[in-house]
Amino acid sequence: MIKRREFIKAGAMAGLGLAATGNSFAAMGSPKFPVVRTPLAKRNFNSKAVEATILRMKGKIKDPELAWMFENCFPNTIDTTVQHTEQNGKPDTFVITGDIDAMWLRDSTAQVWPYLPLLKQDAPLKRMVAGLINRQTKCINIDPYANAFYDRPKESEWSKDVTKMQPMLHERKWEIDSLAYAVRLAYHYWKITGDTTPFDAEWEKAVGLILKTCKEQQRKDDRGPYKFGRVTAWSTDTVPGNGYGNPIKPNGLIASIFRPSDDATIYPFLIPSNLFAVISFRQLAEMLTAMGRNSTLATELLALASEVEKAVQEHGVYKHPEFGDIYAFEVDGFGNYLLMDDAGIPGLISMPYLDSVSLDDPIYINTRKFALSDSNPYYFKGKAAEGLGSPHTLIDQIWPMGIIARAITSVDEKEIIEQIRLLKNTHNNTGFMHESFDKDDPANFTRKWFAWVNTLFGELMLKLEEERPSLLQKIY
Repeated sequence: MIKRREFIKAGAMAGLGLAATGNSFAAMGSPKFPVVRTPLAKRNFNSKAVEATILRMKGKIKDPELAWMFENCFPNTIDTTVQHTEQNGKPDTFVITGDIDAMWLRDSTAQVWPYLPLLKQDAPLKRMVAGLINRQTKCINIDPYANAFYDRPKESEWSKDVTKMQPMLHERKWEIDSLAYAVRLAYHYWKITGDTTPFDAEWEKAVGLILKTCKEQQRKDDRGPYKFGRVTAWSTDTVPGNGYGNPIKPNGLIASIFRPSDDATIYPFLIPSNLFAVISFRQLAEMLTAMGRNSTLATELLALASEVEKAVQEHGVYKHPEFGDIYAFEVDGFGNYLLMDDAGIPGLISMPYLDSVSLDDPIYINTRKFALSDSNPYYFKGKAAEGLGSPHTLIDQIWPMGIIARAITSVDEKEIIEQIRLLKNTHNNTGFMHESFDKDDPANFTRKWFAWVNTLFGELMLKLEEERPSLLQKIY
């Protein structure tokens, strides 16, 4: 994510920074829905399957504004952030976040995720995603504790952080979900395509580092090798406890010093990320077993998954006086619980989206009610919208990602329609999603170029086409 948020007071043109290529409002499109997508000749990567999907969806979405938003948002990752090459005869893909020229393991997975169902029908797209798996493997082998990388040795604005920085690192914030997202991409690429080419000895080495790192951060014997400090005016950008985080009592959970928002945790046992790790360990074990690779490593991964899952149930569930048993956001093992939710994914409400819990899990159902209530300090209601925010963008800023996460995990058609209408009414005439916007004024937003949430919006609309196609005709 971005180091700190520059709030943008904007009219319709503010969201067009990524398409500042000579397009005018009059050039194609209508005055109400101008062409803001990057011109074909200037796109980073082209996919016939993506273009066919856009054409199909424009014929199915009744509302012209939503169809326009889909056309802009769904291809935003390949249009603007993908750098695809060949390195030593292997595909190599580097994916920047948008307005930051670095690749996050988490964001890069999420950015290409909605394209995975298209891989069988588009060989170049498949090779591009395989290249990203190769690049993520390389990154993990450089440093499994880092969250964001450069495509080459480069001076980072964070090079003076008090941690073991290296020339390829943009930032070194330890976040469980960074590794889990890399697993998510590898596993589902394999399940969809059957291709095992990316899963070579270097990948197996990375799997071993994932296991080693997560076991180190259970901190059963010591605090482990990772620590972090930063000279900053923002408390969420550095770490207490001499760089190791606030004290914890080991109990089988994995410490995550930072959240998916790149904010420091208060209590290092971050429950949504621990549950995400559980499914990731099992996916890796399945891959290793199916490929006849390293049965010892597979066994250790399954054992760790069971241990962490058990620890979540024993230490990560809080008996709330109003909502009953709910998942805490963070705990410390001493009996302290942080009760909130964050729009970043994984958060509590988005856990079923990542297959970390089931939609009908009674504890999740209670947790969802809590997260979408005024008992959650980061659920904001205003004149423009209501929804989840994050300490990352301070108070009263609603995240489109949180609105999408609510819709994509909902089984209530009325709720889904309401969330999509919120997205339609708060993009501030730009045609793109943003990181956050003021609850009373969508023109006050952060990040005009944020590819993850753009493609996530596209994923939501495709999910409706597959599961609830009639809604595409009802939302306007």
